[in-house]
Amino acid sequence: VQLQASGGGLVQAGGSLRLSCAASGRTFSNYIMGWFRQAPGKEREFVAAITWGGSSTYYADSVKGRFTISRDSAKNTVYLQMNSLEPEDTAVYYCAASSYYTGNLRGKSRYNYWGQGTLVTVSS
Repeated sequence: VQLQASGGGLVQAGGSLRLSCAASGRTFSNYIMGWFRQAPGKEREFVAAITWGGSSTYYADSVKGRFTISRDSAKNTVYLQMNSLEPEDTAVYYCAASSYYTGNLRGKSRYNYWGQGTLVTVSS
């Protein structure tokens, strides 16, 4: 199983970026897919999640209304559209997949597959 995250970069505050996470190696039809981020010196934190088949979405309060998670099942890809970016959004963003049926989907331990991370830098 491989998760390949891409789309990070440098953007000014107020700008937008779209991250992509391409999944390969198996069928992800029953997996929860999530995005986490880790800023320098901080713990990795939950950003957003989506149920692959059910299209239910979940967000951290800090990004609600600004970020949108979506997926393209045909392409086995999950996206994170980030609008109105703030310097506080600067972090390495990781995509993750969970084959578990229980556990808090906002928690890192729920996810058993992780991508390599993509850096998002928001300048003020």
